[in-house]
Amino acid sequence: MSRTGLLPRAFGPLLAALALLLNMLAMAAPATLPLGGARAQWAPTLPTGPLAFRTSDSVQLFVKIAGRGVPCLVVHGGPGAGSYGLEHLGLRPLESSLQLIYLDQRGSGRSASSPRHNYALARQVQDLEELRQRLGLRRWVLLAHSFGGVIATAYAQRYPEHVQALVLVNAVLNPTASLESMVHYGDSLLPAATRPQLPPTAPLPQRLGAVMQALDQQKLLYQLQYATDTAAARASRVVQQQPGNRDFAAHVFDFADYGRDYAPATAALGLPVLVLAGHDDYTAGPRAYQAWHFPQQRVVVLPGRHNLLQEQAARTQQAVRTFVAALPRRR
Repeated sequence: MSRTGLLPRAFGPLLAALALLLNMLAMAAPATLPLGGARAQWAPTLPTGPLAFRTSDSVQLFVKIAGRGVPCLVVHGGPGAGSYGLEHLGLRPLESSLQLIYLDQRGSGRSASSPRHNYALARQVQDLEELRQRLGLRRWVLLAHSFGGVIATAYAQRYPEHVQALVLVNAVLNPTASLESMVHYGDSLLPAATRPQLPPTAPLPQRLGAVMQALDQQKLLYQLQYATDTAAARASRVVQQQPGNRDFAAHVFDFADYGRDYAPATAALGLPVLVLAGHDDYTAGPRAYQAWHFPQQRVVVLPGRHNLLQEQAARTQQAVRTFVAALPRRR
């Protein structure tokens, strides 16, 4: 890692493979919906169903709107996982009280790839803003999972006037620290005789790759994200029902911005924030949230690992409902 705290380009191939592995553990063309002119209401009634949405640089993105209530954009992680797993492994019950806007980021899930592999963080943020404008929303809530925390926080920095609140579930705001956490925890899971014999000074990509390979050989890889193999198997079955685009995952760490630590930026974001953290989440880092200093931050720590929306479904859903219900309704 360089002195600026950025991930070097050497991380690209390794982290693309890592994204595919974690996605396995985690989690017809759409019709055009007429949305009409811009709306200024807090919670306008948007048509439900798939939405044909093309970005200003002509990338077709998958968007689906479901439920009624406060508009809430789902910012998936992975990187590149798509929103399908989150929808079917924990978010659907929230549609009774929230209008969830499921978006697959460019190069992810059911969305098209960027022809020039433009997956820069600023471009992903711009995609979110263009979608907000397309929907005619003045403000929305962003619900981000895992690596989606980086994108959601960057959007809130750029467009604070359009974010009513953030919900960060098992969120990552410092990818480098999260990868270090995975290396250390993964090594601790391995029987002593099977641990990779690498010095602590070995490059992080090398250490991570060795630990992941050893965990896979010992059939322990699922423990990086799940407390039980049955939960991991269920998630894998669901995700495999909707094969997705992985181009973003293959190129994400070609862009240095994704390697920065976004925790210092939290102190300047005065919007309400709900943080849902797993007590034993060694993918994000079990106490990563302690470095976050949102002025209006509420932290809820629950038993579990990196997928509370699945493993603590009732408690996470209730926490989100309670938080959103208390938000001021501002035009």
